[in-house]
Amino acid sequence: MTSKMWYDRRHGLGHIHVWILFLHVCISHSWAQEETLVETKQGKVRGLQLPAHSGSVTAFLGIPYGEPPTGTLRFQKSELRKPWDGVLDATKYGHSCYQICDTTFPGFVGSEMWNANTEFSEDCLYLNVWVPSPRPVAAAVMVWFYGGGFVSGTSSLDIYDGRYLVEAENLILVTFNYRVGPLGFLALTGNQGIQGNAGLFDQRLALLWVHENIGQFGGNPESVTIIGESSGGASVNFHVLSPKSYPFFTRAIMGSGSANAKWASVTQKEARTTAVNLANLLECPTTNDTEIITCLQSKDPQEITKQLFSLPLGDSVLPTQFAPTVDGDFLTDTPEKLMELGHFKSSEILTGVVRNEGTIFTVYWASGFSPFNESLITRAQYEENVKKLFPKAGELGMESALFQYTDWEEEKDPKMNRDALSHMFGDEFILCHLVDMVQRLAERGLKIFMYRFDHRFSQLPWPEWMGVVHTGELPFFFGTPLDGKQNYSEAEQKLSRKVMKAWANFARTGDPNCKEDSEKIWPVYTSETQEYLSIKLDKFKTKKKLKAEECKFWDYYFPLVLKHTGHADEHK
Repeated sequence: MTSKMWYDRRHGLGHIHVWILFLHVCISHSWAQEETLVETKQGKVRGLQLPAHSGSVTAFLGIPYGEPPTGTLRFQKSELRKPWDGVLDATKYGHSCYQICDTTFPGFVGSEMWNANTEFSEDCLYLNVWVPSPRPVAAAVMVWFYGGGFVSGTSSLDIYDGRYLVEAENLILVTFNYRVGPLGFLALTGNQGIQGNAGLFDQRLALLWVHENIGQFGGNPESVTIIGESSGGASVNFHVLSPKSYPFFTRAIMGSGSANAKWASVTQKEARTTAVNLANLLECPTTNDTEIITCLQSKDPQEITKQLFSLPLGDSVLPTQFAPTVDGDFLTDTPEKLMELGHFKSSEILTGVVRNEGTIFTVYWASGFSPFNESLITRAQYEENVKKLFPKAGELGMESALFQYTDWEEEKDPKMNRDALSHMFGDEFILCHLVDMVQRLAERGLKIFMYRFDHRFSQLPWPEWMGVVHTGELPFFFGTPLDGKQNYSEAEQKLSRKVMKAWANFARTGDPNCKEDSEKIWPVYTSETQEYLSIKLDKFKTKKKLKAEECKFWDYYFPLVLKHTGHADEHK
């Protein structure tokens, strides 16, 4: 071969290589463009591709699902967003709904990580769709409801990043904003102007949007699991009790929150009193409902929200001012009554709690408690805090609670006092109400899987004594340990994969157990066996009758003591 022939051949191959590379780039670009573009019923949206562990996902952020509830629409039900022209940029989160921020422990990441991280606006009804790449066909869908006590929360928090769950389990995750605080739950019952529950109607509207549009993203509208934690879990429970929500979801997951919890709802009388108090603080009329509504709709939304700090708190250490209420529409009766009558969706349920539900709350209200020390309290401080917890229970009621939770072998041990108070709060305000809800639904034949999360994750900013805190399971559900920037152990990464797999299996089939496994490790909870799964770092273990003695005390004995001592109203 002459040098000229060799040169011509090599030169020609070079052109071919360049051409192949050019085609590869063009095809990849075209594929990426197609992956990130979706046409919804309201219009086209373009998302972005994000890296996720060993692959990538497509995220559509800040898609408006509801019309801005401003002006005369404030406090009212919203409607689906009107169509738009062109392609909507869905590459960044939308506004957060107006809410209060936690400034109790300035600079402390454990509390401040829950504060909204996008600008506040009444135009806040946005959602985010996390999609596997390549786009699936008829994938299971999970819709996340955030917590925050019905007064705070937003879907844009770092902890709700859906990429790792979606990439690992090849499902679609939707997160969304809904109104909270007075703008979401103000109610003047008996008046058609403000019936309340606007935040719950926002949630239903988001579910309607998912039902109508998720197929375009590769999801199956007939396989939608709603999931939430804390007040988000209670919200999910409310939808299980509300027939008009039934068509929009298939299964439900509730973590550390239920609709029958004391803090999860207010009576019509309480709702009206709070609304009138708010009107008074804002110098609005207080006797004529129409005038109250008109005046409140004219006020600055930030000013309305700020008044939350000025409203009477009552005697409760966990005051509930703005929360769901019976409105005759979304809720036709109290959660307890609806469950008693069997008025709930017949669907599979996955639900549970964490080991130390109460600790994260005690540092906010209890004397001698702090996230910056061991919170060792004396017996006298323990008794003082129990009085704070039940100010109207009377001496015998208080003594019965002290007796139930005292370790009589170590009755003066400061650690025992600290832990006893924390467990008392967690059992009474969260765990036992959830167990009661599970029992009621199980007695009616619902297929339920229950858990207790017993592993404390290594990156938790709260001190060691607080244990597995409220919200402590969320990093494992969202796959945070798979983020290479985080310093999680291989064991925690493995646990996260197990949790994601179980939750995803439930979303797909109604059963968290893996079909590939020869042995079912997670039993169905029945009203007779009352089995649940303890989730630890090294193993999952079946146990029975979660805190049966403590819950019997709160459900039966404590109310009986109050009834016979003339303090029955304390436990309502």
